[in-house]
Amino acid sequence: MHVLKSPGMRLAARFAAGFAALTLSAAAFAADPQVALKTSMGEIVLELNPEKAPVTVDNFLKYVKSGFYKGTIFHRVIDGFMIQGGGMDAQFHGRRTNKPIKNESNNGLTNAKYTVAMARESNPDSATSQFFINVVDNPGLDYPNMQGSGYTVFGKVVKGQDVVDKIKGVLVDDIHGLENVPVTPVVIQSATILKGDKLVK
Repeated sequence: MHVLKSPGMRLAARFAAGFAALTLSAAAFAADPQVALKTSMGEIVLELNPEKAPVTVDNFLKYVKSGFYKGTIFHRVIDGFMIQGGGMDAQFHGRRTNKPIKNESNNGLTNAKYTVAMARESNPDSATSQFFINVVDNPGLDYPNMQGSGYTVFGKVVKGQDVVDKIKGVLVDDIHGLENVPVTPVVIQSATILKGDKLVK
């Protein structure tokens, strides 16, 4: 039997549908993971983008959850370019990493100031644990500027930009065969998931 709806019922239904859509939208927004990097120079909070870089975010969160980044350093700091870390400890010892991941640089995200991207070798699909934070806009790192590929951006700094600015200005030197190494180690003391800790599948 067909039931006619009154204007009030139709209005209520539209309100309920709109509220449901708003709730779903808010839930999707809240699902973006945030990771706090507590460093020896202050805290940096990263908001990750699993929609644009699902493989990269999944990879990064696995390292965070395993405690991999605790005790690693920002081993390459170039003011006017970027700060790089997540690969070795203060004694310059490397750590065993997971398998390299697929490059996702063609995702529409750019290496803008205060974005976080994956470091890699010349092979686009060689990123493992190391990441960098851009301290200026670096369009030269975007897809397809690096031999048809780019460096995958997977999030941005949402808190602690001042800490990033402090790190980029530290005194650096050539140490243990590496260039642009902070003379006083900048240590990642912990990496903690603040919210949205469900890994992307």
